[in-house]
Amino acid sequence: MTELFYKVLKETIEITFIVALMMILVDMINTWTNGKVKAFLEGKGKYRQYVLASFIGTLPGCFGGITNVSLYIHGLISFGALAGSMIAVSGDEAYVMLAMIPETALLIFGLLFVLGIFGGIIIDKIVKKFKLNVCVNCENLIIHEKERSLKHFIFDHIWEHIIKKHIWKVAIWTFAALLVVELSLNYLDLNSITTKYKLAFLFIAALVGLIPESGPHIIFVKLFADGMIPFSVLLTSSIVQDGHGMLPMLSYSIEDTVKIKLFNFAFGIIIGLILFSFGL
Repeated sequence: MTELFYKVLKETIEITFIVALMMILVDMINTWTNGKVKAFLEGKGKYRQYVLASFIGTLPGCFGGITNVSLYIHGLISFGALAGSMIAVSGDEAYVMLAMIPETALLIFGLLFVLGIFGGIIIDKIVKKFKLNVCVNCENLIIHEKERSLKHFIFDHIWEHIIKKHIWKVAIWTFAALLVVELSLNYLDLNSITTKYKLAFLFIAALVGLIPESGPHIIFVKLFADGMIPFSVLLTSSIVQDGHGMLPMLSYSIEDTVKIKLFNFAFGIIIGLILFSFGL
């Protein structure tokens, strides 16, 4: 138990550090350019935010997901763009796929990029049509026209805004989520479950994808590499799971986090079933 605790604590510190860096970077760029990044994302090409967010999400590792959460919290991308980017995110499993199934991995990354763009556009339209209540931007984002000194940025932006209002929440939620996941994985043999219920692989893959952790998805990478599951199951898992990417959102909006996961769960099931019906 002590080893598990230290493992979770170590991962929490790593994730929180990455989140802090991404939030500081986004805040710094947006502040020192007087909001020009926001103007770029909301400019004439209104769909550019979906392309950019999906591209960032497609990058291997959890940096993409965490970066897009920072963009969303700062009001630089829409709810749909964030949800679409999480469709594109493969987390740390991306590196595993590149090592075990390189050609398939590149195909999946390409598909996730395209699906992330269209998924984001569709989700925003659904949000607008049904008038779903989602957070749009961080009310605490600070942009001062005259104050751009390093001292001002460190005190007002990093300390008052990012650390005091966000990072401590990120750390607490990340630690809690990782601890629950690790305890569950220790007492539930997920690999055994997926092996027994072959007909339900696709749905199990989607359910496992809901876990906000880089790790469980590797099961499906290994099973696919061994020829035990079809491509549709691996893609479904890739669509729904987002590694550690969504953990920072728990500290910002639990409601938005749940909605994004549900949207992506449904999206993954639909795409997976379509491919499965074609024997893929």
